Amino acid sequence: MRGTTYARRAACALAVALAATACAGGGSAGGQDGGTVLTSSWGDPQNPLEPANTNEVQGGKVLDMIFRGLKKYDPRTGAAQDMLAARIDTPDSRNFTVTLKDGWTFSNGEKVTARSFVDAWNYGASLRNHQRNAYFYGYIEGYDKVHPDSGSPSAGTLSGLKVVDDRTFTVRLRQKFSSFPDTLGYPAFAPLPRAFFTDHAAWLKKPVGNGPYAVESYTRGFQMALRKWDGYPGADKAQNGGVTLRVYTDNDTAYTDLLAGNLDLVDDVPAAQLKNVRNDLGDRYVTAPAGIIQTLAFPYYDKNWDKSGSEKVRTGLSMAINRRQITDTIFLKTRIPATDWTSPVLGAAGGFQHGLCGAACDYDPAGARKLVREGGGLPGGQVTITYNADTGSHRMWVDAVCNSINNALRDDKACVGNPVGTFADFRDRITRHKMSGPFRAGWQMDYPLIQNFLQPLYYTGASSNDGQWSDKSFDQLVDRANAETDTARAVNTFRQAEGVVRDHMAAIPLWYQNGSAGYSDRLSDVALNPFSVPVYNEIRVG
Repeated sequence: MRGTTYARRAACALAVALAATACAGGGSAGGQDGGTVLTSSWGDPQNPLEPANTNEVQGGKVLDMIFRGLKKYDPRTGAAQDMLAARIDTPDSRNFTVTLKDGWTFSNGEKVTARSFVDAWNYGASLRNHQRNAYFYGYIEGYDKVHPDSGSPSAGTLSGLKVVDDRTFTVRLRQKFSSFPDTLGYPAFAPLPRAFFTDHAAWLKKPVGNGPYAVESYTRGFQMALRKWDGYPGADKAQNGGVTLRVYTDNDTAYTDLLAGNLDLVDDVPAAQLKNVRNDLGDRYVTAPAGIIQTLAFPYYDKNWDKSGSEKVRTGLSMAINRRQITDTIFLKTRIPATDWTSPVLGAAGGFQHGLCGAACDYDPAGARKLVREGGGLPGGQVTITYNADTGSHRMWVDAVCNSINNALRDDKACVGNPVGTFADFRDRITRHKMSGPFRAGWQMDYPLIQNFLQPLYYTGASSNDGQWSDKSFDQLVDRANAETDTARAVNTFRQAEGVVRDHMAAIPLWYQNGSAGYSDRLSDVALNPFSVPVYNEIRVG
């Protein structure tokens, strides 16, 4: 899932009608919310909150609060656990029978049935609905008919989905995919109520789900109010009265509001405050390893980055970046220099390969100059790194990366940063393929599998392959890995695919990220899950 360090709230410069509530503060640290409702920093999602159309962190946070799917990822280990699934059976890793638990409903009272899942997946897969996560249904038989590479769909639904009865449906895949059940905690696989289809416009304004929270209201650019759903049937009930997500355009402002008692939770401490955070918050500062990697992606739809020799230029740029110095001085060791394209949270058995990048990720100015020269030089004589500027952290590290490149290449104009005002605008430019040089590409895992660090980002036509990189040998290895029924063999094949990414330097790995958060003295039981998202339902207020 595409990450951001959150787009933040414009400081009380909203309409006069909102002023009293937007700037409320005082001893309750939640202003007007008070009681058992907590306030947390947030950023507007890029897209409406359709599960199949949300592939970035801010929207993902909300979906994780208002939906529950067949699986749920353990907030401590990340392991996929049955949620609405009573069981998922398969004789051959291609044909699956899903049996639902009884007693689940949506917050509007509608029963969750097999049809709730099948209709949702069919909607998400259809080319007609233009859903960003349609690719996640690509292994289900019939996807090529509902979402063809060119032309119009020749079918309205996925032939691989069949409703058996209210609590049972079957899934037939195009090929074997042994890890398929473990992917089903991703929000794209959430069920949808009939209201989503019968009054879609109303649903978009106020989404209805089946999770522990329900959306009460949302004003774009201001806040979203989520409140505990008392009728929630799951075991992971909300331990607070709700969460008000406040939009910030600067996370330094969010941190200042936290210290002033006007905000309860900041779930990404800005880099500029890391040197002060222990003194400011004491044990109310939490940090934990997360399945997040920061990279520099490239626009392969631009011929300057997709020509013979360009892989040498990209590798040279990688060798020009002093990762250790940047992570030590800017992030105060809350980031770890990356040596592969996954995350240490996977562990070696899960596919993490420490040192896979080799010398290409070592700081070597002489080697960098040599490779850039052999590759034909920087396109246009300069690289421009585009990033969203709604957080000071990105500006700081992009400036540091450019300074490192300039020093290594002995050219003070070799690299410059190109800030874009907000995360939503930044993502819009990326998805419209308007990049001409490298751009910030944070990735937060959707589920803890090596497949998720590789296939969505580098497979031809994948949902988050923003630079449109393509390599047949990589695609073939991913297909082989997915078809493996033995986990160890599957992981090993994915590792071979990652070697292809390395050999082409498809993206430059920068560092692995720890999650961080700071919170007010009103809160307790604050923790981050392996996706670097607060476990909101466990937080207590008062």
